Amino acid sequence: MLCKLAWGNVRRAGHDYLVYLLTLTLAVIVFYAFNTVSIQIDFATMEQGLSELLGGIIRGLTVFLALVMGFLMVYANNFIMKRRKKEFGLYQVLGMSRGQVSRIMALETAIVSGCALVLGIAFGVALSWLMTFFTASLFKAQISGFHFFFSVDAFLWTAGCLVTIFLVTLLFNLRVVRRAKIIDLMHAERQNELIKVRNPWISALLFMAGVVLIGVAYYRLLRDGLPVDAVPEELDTKMLDFWITTLMVTIGTILFFFGLSGFLLKVLQSVRALYWRGLNMVTMRQLSAKVNTVSFSMAVIAMILFLAITSVTGGMSIASAMNSNLERWTPADYCCTLIYYRAPSSGEDSIGRIAADEGETTVSEPVDLFKESANNTIVSTGEPFDLSRIASKHVQTNFYDSTPDDSSEPLISLNDLCLAADLPLPVGMENADSNTMGLMVIKESNYNEYLKFRGMDTVDLGSDGYLLTCDMGSTITGIYDQVMHKGTLLEMGTFQLHPKADQVDIEASAFMISGMGGNSGTIVVPDEVVDACNLPLYVSDLLVDYKKGLPYGEAEQYVQEKREYNDPSTSEGKVYGLWGVENTRLEAYEGANNMNGLVSYLAIYIGFVLVVACAAILSIQQLSGVADSGKNCRILSELGTARREIMHSVLVQQAIFFCAPLVVGIAHSLVALRVVIEIVELFGGLSIGGTVGMTCAIFLLSYGGYFLVAYAMSKGIVRDAISLRHAA
Repeated sequence: MLCKLAWGNVRRAGHDYLVYLLTLTLAVIVFYAFNTVSIQIDFATMEQGLSELLGGIIRGLTVFLALVMGFLMVYANNFIMKRRKKEFGLYQVLGMSRGQVSRIMALETAIVSGCALVLGIAFGVALSWLMTFFTASLFKAQISGFHFFFSVDAFLWTAGCLVTIFLVTLLFNLRVVRRAKIIDLMHAERQNELIKVRNPWISALLFMAGVVLIGVAYYRLLRDGLPVDAVPEELDTKMLDFWITTLMVTIGTILFFFGLSGFLLKVLQSVRALYWRGLNMVTMRQLSAKVNTVSFSMAVIAMILFLAITSVTGGMSIASAMNSNLERWTPADYCCTLIYYRAPSSGEDSIGRIAADEGETTVSEPVDLFKESANNTIVSTGEPFDLSRIASKHVQTNFYDSTPDDSSEPLISLNDLCLAADLPLPVGMENADSNTMGLMVIKESNYNEYLKFRGMDTVDLGSDGYLLTCDMGSTITGIYDQVMHKGTLLEMGTFQLHPKADQVDIEASAFMISGMGGNSGTIVVPDEVVDACNLPLYVSDLLVDYKKGLPYGEAEQYVQEKREYNDPSTSEGKVYGLWGVENTRLEAYEGANNMNGLVSYLAIYIGFVLVVACAAILSIQQLSGVADSGKNCRILSELGTARREIMHSVLVQQAIFFCAPLVVGIAHSLVALRVVIEIVELFGGLSIGGTVGMTCAIFLLSYGGYFLVAYAMSKGIVRDAISLRHAA
């Protein structure tokens, strides 16, 4: 009997459960589809470690987001309970016990949750199949052996999250029924929320205080940036400043909405032509009263939307920027590095180790890495590592430290160039070692060998020329461009050097394979300058292109063989070098693709769920407000107001409530993204244009969709309220 009654109630009150059902179904779809990521990655023929990493992160996020959705569902039930309190009171008047009423509510919640699970899993399975191809495109992989699948593990995770949400919602419902008196339930629709009307001048002060706090927070963030470049001894102070800025913008957002209601009404009342037109007076007063009561929730929604917009746009744009620069960061098929020790007078070597220890020495001429690599042994076969087996051509670039052996100060550094060009240091590099370590130096003859390897035209510096090279973003290369464009004279020892170009050739500046750029600044000078200034060797890079006709996979397998490394040494056995980084073009692309996919996956997942949560909260708030104002709609109808004008008033109110937190969230995001862009531009150009379309699509499908659903349901509530009066 109770089951039949619960099922009838769900069918009859279906429009009340629509937002609840829609939100819960979307949660199930997203939870299931994203928790099948390990299967999707298997189809995309990628490494198992990435599958396990991303799968673990997704599961952890699912638990967190499930808790968020649980509290959201409690909020949704607040609307349903407010609409049905009289019904539950009537059940008790007719003789039902509170336990029986509670069981009806439990059954109704279970029915709706079950429907959401069935619908969500059905659509989630279909979405997971489609996402397999989306995953492959994100990670730049090929689909291998695709077949339709159902993940029991993802289903159990999703069902577990849904059960958690169900229990939280059920406990809230039972608490409401058990603690409410019958008289309160029967007269629930006559109980109005107590609204405290604040003094408009106090509201204006709160509003202005909020604006000032937000403005100061914006200024602090743009001035201080993110604490990513802080030295260890300043990290705590930088982090404290960052959290103070975050607290200021949070409090400012709350005060902004808290003071908006009284201040907004006072301002609009002064514009009499607008205030007395049509139902504007009613609209503005209801708007003011609602902002008064939901100001805190609107501030929270604005901050959540800020996180969602920033995570989706910023995360995917950063990944895209790294991905788009890969071609110029991978000048060869394979590269390896040999690190040289610094001169004993400096105290430390290039990797921070004490130089000239027993058994160590320094050298003045670079070693031939192509030949030296044969001293390394392949573990599996015991054979020498012979690069000539796979190489068609190769080039070695040798870099010198700009600090002479007999000095502790570099001849040229990034800070020196900024002073010479009258420019500030780039954001994010104020405390970087490159400011004081000095630029690397390469001989003109060696640079021309590199250019020939790349198939580019060689350069002629004469006896007094120089070029600046850099493969990073426009933040740094822009400084070098201005230095050369202004014809800045550089002094190195007794030499006075003049620029031989107007700007950096970034295509001819990548000396090693890197996923984020490896040349923050190298100066090309005539050979005699390096010799005369007594500059010590710093590092050497070997670039190798594979033989044409040789299967790429075979060459990759050869360089990936595990090896025993023998550090270069003199005939006396003294070590003068250390084998460093090895990388291949394929590894760089795979690493960048994996990062791009990982960041994009998490950004979309988090962003979508947060946007759905915000949109659902706003929808429920508006539906609850429309339900409470049903009596006012009937009075307006009795006074001769057309239904179209009443609905227009409702539309304006809901549009403002949906748009206000969105506008504030976008404003916060634009400031935050500006800081993020300045940091990322150190490594490569960042364009958010490519991700704006996806971000807009997410908002149109979820945020805008909820707005349309809320308005459609509101029309039904208003129509029922007016029809009820006419029928009476």
